[in-house]
Amino acid sequence: MLGLGAVAKKIFGSRNDRIVKSLMAKVAAINALEPDFEKLSDEALRACTDQFRERLKAGETLDDIQAEAFATVREAAKRGLGLRHFDVQMVGGMVLHNGDISEMKTGEGKTLVSTLAAYLNAIEGKGVHIVTVNDYLASRDADWMRKVYDRLGLSVGVIVHDLDDDQRRAAYAADITYGTNNEFGFDYLRDNMKYRLDQMVQRPFNYAIVDEVDSILIDEARTPLIISGPTEDKSDLYLKVDRLVRRLDDTHYEKDEKNKTIALTEEGAERIEEILREHDLLKGENLYDYENTAIVHHVDQALRAQKMFERDTDYIVKDGKVVIIDEFTGRMMAGRRWSGGLHQAVEAREGVEIQSENQTLASITFQNYFRMYPKLAGMTGTAATEAAEFAEIYGLDVVAIPTNRPVQRKDEHDEFYRTADEKNQAIVEEIRACRERGQPVLVGTVSIEKSELLSTLLKKSKVKHNVLNARYHEQEASIVAQAGRLGAVTIATNMAGRGTDIQLGGNLEMRIADETADITDEAKRQEAIARITKEVEEEKQKVLEAGGLYVMGTERHESRRIDNQLRGRSGRQGDPGTSKFYLSLQDDMMRIFGPERMDAMLVKLGIQEGEAIVHPWLNRAIEKAQEKVEARNFEMRKHVLKFDDVMNDQRKVIFEQRREIMDVEDVADTVKAMREESVHALVGAHCPPKAYPEQWDVEGLDVEVKRVFSLTLPLADWAAEEGIDQAKMIERLDMASERAMAEKATRYGPDVWRQVEKSLLLQIIDQEWKDHLANLDYLRQAVNLRALAQRNPLNEYKTEAFAMFEAMLGHVRESVTQMLSHVELQRPEAPTEPEPPKQMSVQHSDPHTGQNQIAGKAPLGASAQVVNVGGTVEARQAASDVDPNNPATWGRVARNAPCPCGSGKKYKHCHGVL
Repeated sequence: MLGLGAVAKKIFGSRNDRIVKSLMAKVAAINALEPDFEKLSDEALRACTDQFRERLKAGETLDDIQAEAFATVREAAKRGLGLRHFDVQMVGGMVLHNGDISEMKTGEGKTLVSTLAAYLNAIEGKGVHIVTVNDYLASRDADWMRKVYDRLGLSVGVIVHDLDDDQRRAAYAADITYGTNNEFGFDYLRDNMKYRLDQMVQRPFNYAIVDEVDSILIDEARTPLIISGPTEDKSDLYLKVDRLVRRLDDTHYEKDEKNKTIALTEEGAERIEEILREHDLLKGENLYDYENTAIVHHVDQALRAQKMFERDTDYIVKDGKVVIIDEFTGRMMAGRRWSGGLHQAVEAREGVEIQSENQTLASITFQNYFRMYPKLAGMTGTAATEAAEFAEIYGLDVVAIPTNRPVQRKDEHDEFYRTADEKNQAIVEEIRACRERGQPVLVGTVSIEKSELLSTLLKKSKVKHNVLNARYHEQEASIVAQAGRLGAVTIATNMAGRGTDIQLGGNLEMRIADETADITDEAKRQEAIARITKEVEEEKQKVLEAGGLYVMGTERHESRRIDNQLRGRSGRQGDPGTSKFYLSLQDDMMRIFGPERMDAMLVKLGIQEGEAIVHPWLNRAIEKAQEKVEARNFEMRKHVLKFDDVMNDQRKVIFEQRREIMDVEDVADTVKAMREESVHALVGAHCPPKAYPEQWDVEGLDVEVKRVFSLTLPLADWAAEEGIDQAKMIERLDMASERAMAEKATRYGPDVWRQVEKSLLLQIIDQEWKDHLANLDYLRQAVNLRALAQRNPLNEYKTEAFAMFEAMLGHVRESVTQMLSHVELQRPEAPTEPEPPKQMSVQHSDPHTGQNQIAGKAPLGASAQVVNVGGTVEARQAASDVDPNNPATWGRVARNAPCPCGSGKKYKHCHGVL
């Protein structure tokens, strides 16, 4: 018997049905305009954009002009691309304009759909960002859709990796800008490390359309974007520890494959202590003494590199370098690195050159980056399974758009085998049968290792095939484009975000480009094009008769979306097709997450070797396992976001403060306020308001005044005066410091001194913020242990992070005051721009392992290093003048430098402790 909800759904349709129905009604109005727009000349069509802008200025809204704007784009696409937007594509465009996610099946033309909302929202001139998953798609889509935008008088920009700041600024100034999520995010971070507003490349955020929105906002959002700089070299230590860790056996550690973690057992800790002591690497008696923190970290990372990470699965070695494999796409992540010393540990394991570690200079999560857009939308083929997360984190609703033609693909039940060998043999037999009847096959694997194993088996069976994985990604576009040809067999390591349709009979345009590239005679070229076109049509007909594209999954992925993406490659635009997954109990997914008693159950059922079992119960079991993993990953992303939300508030304060400083010519008022607050803090600490003058620590105040203000004042005489109090001490110290600063400004000239103040202020903020980020990293690692004491780690982090931020702001005030009080110019001329760091890297963590990846060097325009101002300003303190017992003689000490007192500790852990 149907429930009340089911009855209502049957009568009124689902919420999604009602939304689509209401939007379909608007399509009729757009279609009614089509004959009028077809009559317009190219010039009149282009003039529509200016007319829309005038109407917006007159008070109309984007919704008011939506129907006409969409009709304009449709006409421009017909003329520029020879493509006419389907009615369902119009619906998809409306969903994007409304700031929601448009879920459209593979082959339904999402790239073309984006032009509708992009054009409408670009008319205002505030800029539209279209975010893709890789540089290839950003460049391809921009070049492809430019033919539409050019006809409408809109400019198009592309942001890819190897652009300088001027090129980026020009691309962002365009009406519509294509680029990857990483490039947009890193440009935001780099902009907030610049020293002048005119150096920044991005405009204020307006509207973004995210392609493959589930991949970008879900999968890659598990870890933040990070910009980092190099630290000291420890190559020898990595090599030593790698050799020592090889001496441990299975009894010395415990590993958790689900979470990619590994830990020493008690026996293992004792064994590694012995080994380290033999090689004089252990200080004291115990491995976990404070002095051994660094060596323990190296042992942990070497252990992970040796025992948790697999060559050809997690990474490959190419040209003498360890290159990470993206778990979601199977591509090489060229130039990216794990951080925390893990990449160096893997390099030591593989015996290749060890690159130096990096330290964080700026960081942001994708969640907090994309939530800065006033309006955000997305499109993908697979979003419904994550609808709750999109709504909770981003405030985005998912609307499933009907296909232009009914889906004819048959999705078969999964086939289960007991062992991987039996499963692989069944796959090979099925591929041979498909090839014999001319049916193209796409085989999805989860790793390079699995794809190459299957390739070896096919070679033994003399089955011709192509392999698409990280080793051969250069041929990716052509391999994918021709995967639908008669009898083609393609093995792919993952099909997420490939961005190329598999067309039955082959891709006509790509074949023409490949086969006519060397033909110079136009007549012969046209003849070749006619021949290729005929061949593709004939081949397509044969493939249709053979059943269309057959998609085989060799394992279930931990995310149902990835499986759906693979399935979605078959059955595009109403084509026939088939999909089936082949599984075994030895698959990683089943072994780690599946029911424990499944093997015993299959034996009990009497399953024979090589025999498959197909049962709805098994399908439900695997679905439950996937749901478990998806829930865990959602919690992981929420956990990252909760912690980053704490830092995000602080990041906004710092970035806004920097922008305000860059926006004004004179920061004298800001510097003066900092100086006054420093005076209040010092006097308050040494001369408490309710204490008598004879109880004051005048001697301590004198030391601090010399250290911070570089002033020698008769403080003892002031304190002995009749009627003296804290307020008068503050007033006199204020006046003395103000006189000293005024003398400097007069000596060097107000223009020069104004630039000195501004430059030093920005540099000190950057230095303190960088150190604060490092301290937050340490804090975050430490607070997790407090859960053992029944204390909430997040609450602990919030409380301490706020206290640290307040302390950091205090340190900024004191450092600015101290630096300006001590600084001397070598010659009285304006300081130049600070030099950027010699090497700076951008990182985005691997979403699967949670370890940071570091991409290639950032453009030199990005600077976050505290250096002397262009070599003309120094806080000069000769080494001979430094007295270890007198902090007043130390000058400015870097937070990570050894403390001048001689304790052997870093300054930030000794006299510079917050």
